[in-house]
Amino acid sequence: MVFELQPTLKGDLLELRPLQATDLGDLFAVAADPLIWEQHPVKDRYQKKVFEDFFRESLESGGALIAIDNKDSKAIGSSRFHGYDRNQNEVEIGWTFLARSHWGGVYNREMKQLMLQHAFRFVGSVVFLVGTQNLRSQQAVEKIGGVCVGTRPDAGGHDSLVYQITDSGFLGWRT
Repeated sequence: MVFELQPTLKGDLLELRPLQATDLGDLFAVAADPLIWEQHPVKDRYQKKVFEDFFRESLESGGALIAIDNKDSKAIGSSRFHGYDRNQNEVEIGWTFLARSHWGGVYNREMKQLMLQHAFRFVGSVVFLVGTQNLRSQQAVEKIGGVCVGTRPDAGGHDSLVYQITDSGFLGWRT
């Protein structure tokens, strides 16, 4: 079976669907909030040019998903699958951000639950790379069962903590 990096995933709170070029304006409206990026290694991603570069990279990645709130059909953030490695039986979930109006856990939890359910149809392990200064994201990954297993540079060369959830570990919190 081939890992589908851009599925459409539907939950009670949100829908994840493949990111499209036409989503730029709606997603930038969310990302333009500097507080979203204050603990992130790329703190200026709220600036239009910086975000446009990030958005282009997201499209080119082939694994980016936009998050749509089911209540009003508005964009609330995005995430992506990256680095699928059939031999390592692993994929990364990352580049996630949500509008501050949707912080607090339930939206992130459902987003990750949908993505993990999808991923574990193909792999036995999912990793998350989180900036060493990004305490909010570290706590969010720990809330969904991520265990810190080491460090390594992310795609941008920034030092990151590596969190892992295995298919057997995931079973404990999804039910």
